[in-house]
Amino acid sequence: MRKKILSAVLLPIVVAVFFSGCKTSGEIVVPLEDGEAVWGGHIKDGSLMPFAPGFETSLSYNLSNQVNPLLLTSEGKYIWSDAPFSFRIQENSVVITGNSAPVEWEKAGKTLSDAFKAASRKHFPSDGVLPPSEFYRFPQYNTWIELMYDQNQEGVLSYAEGILSNGLPPGIIMIDDTWQEDYGKWVFHPGRFPDPKAMCDQLHAMGFKLMLWICPFVSMDQYQICREIMEGKGFLLTGARSWEEASDPYPVRWWNGTSAVLDFSNEAALEWFNAQLRRLMDDYGVDGFKFDAGDFDFYPSDALAKGGDVPAWEQCSLFVENAASFPYNELRAGWRNAGRPIVQRLHDKSHSWEDLRKLIPEMMAESLMGFSFCCPDMVGGGSFETFLSGKTDPDLIVRSAQVHALMPMMQFSLAPWRVLDKERYDAVLGCVALRNSLLPRIESLFLRAASTGEPIVAPLEYVFPHEGLENVVDQFMLGDSLLVAPMLDKGTSRSVILPSGQWRSLDGGAILEGGTYTIDVPIDILPVFERL
Repeated sequence: MRKKILSAVLLPIVVAVFFSGCKTSGEIVVPLEDGEAVWGGHIKDGSLMPFAPGFETSLSYNLSNQVNPLLLTSEGKYIWSDAPFSFRIQENSVVITGNSAPVEWEKAGKTLSDAFKAASRKHFPSDGVLPPSEFYRFPQYNTWIELMYDQNQEGVLSYAEGILSNGLPPGIIMIDDTWQEDYGKWVFHPGRFPDPKAMCDQLHAMGFKLMLWICPFVSMDQYQICREIMEGKGFLLTGARSWEEASDPYPVRWWNGTSAVLDFSNEAALEWFNAQLRRLMDDYGVDGFKFDAGDFDFYPSDALAKGGDVPAWEQCSLFVENAASFPYNELRAGWRNAGRPIVQRLHDKSHSWEDLRKLIPEMMAESLMGFSFCCPDMVGGGSFETFLSGKTDPDLIVRSAQVHALMPMMQFSLAPWRVLDKERYDAVLGCVALRNSLLPRIESLFLRAASTGEPIVAPLEYVFPHEGLENVVDQFMLGDSLLVAPMLDKGTSRSVILPSGQWRSLDGGAILEGGTYTIDVPIDILPVFERL
């Protein structure tokens, strides 16, 4: 069950507005002070934040991940629009172009935190609801890397048994793509899942919650299903000047071929789609769904929707909002949708040190864009192509687990017990034990995020403004008092920057003043420092 959080009574906060404005069209120039840093927009651009002069992009596409039409600065400014816009960073300004809705900007205070809080209160206030606690109290498990495009009952149960027999706790288990008979034919494949009800019952008896991969596509050769959906014209349509005249589904190309795509502005599409999902819940005891796709690219601008002129980003948002009606949800694409009990994850990461280094800045971007309940893809990477050779880097898997350990959520897919020696697997179990020991703090931060929207993980600049920390992207704050500095390269030594104040390593040791230190990081150590 989702938990409803009652916000504390807050005293009125008066913030002097030094600079504000709203403009509906034309080039909009928002001035920046010397050294004023800017974050925002695409989550996938997180590794480029804060942006350097010369950076430019458009928010009219989502880059395989979430996007919020929000920019924040280290000097307390925020920029917002209800529709996508383009922007470029200049030496002393942000230049906004291509907006189709009014652009609002405001100097809400003096810090990054001031900017975030003001934007959150006005444009995406938290609704006070938490995702189910299994998402963050235990690791999650996804069958993708172990089974890839051969999801099957025997393999799923073997994976679940391996989790328990190798010392990991049960949690949410997600069965990925190809559990179903076809796209849109949302029934267990009879050849791969001979007794799905028995499998679901067994997983529940083992202590797991069960989620299934799902998408908004329907294979166009599923004639009977397509005909049923077309009784309400539930697809995006083509072949006519208007929706009323159209009678053909729009063929949309995606990573698994060409399919019809559901029109989520059409109540008939929602009713059909949700009926399939609720049947799976009622018949088998499925707890929820991993909602994949929804990307802007899959809603062509010339397609016809029942809702009229429904741009791609609004179709994406409607897909996400419908997913939010199922408490056990996970999404990768999104438009706005911040401040909600929606579980967001990063786009697929490869099994590489380069992609490992992107986890922290992209997760900090998730938080700053208001997507508090987020997951950094899968331990060791979730892009299956990088595992096809069968070769894995054991140190990379351990260091990835250490990054995940104190993020809002932690998800396994590759079975670490299968590829790691005892020393390294014990290090992974140590990550889970460390997370469990800090669970009361993590849960308190979830409660705070549901109430006020404040980030669970954040850049150092958010907690320690104006100390020259805006470009630190290999460390993060868990709440206001724990600094986490994972090892992101092959090796056993790294530099750590401690902000002002006094700090002590979580496992004891001398009290350290703010400054830069070189520390030893053996393979079984995740450096965590607590502010005293």
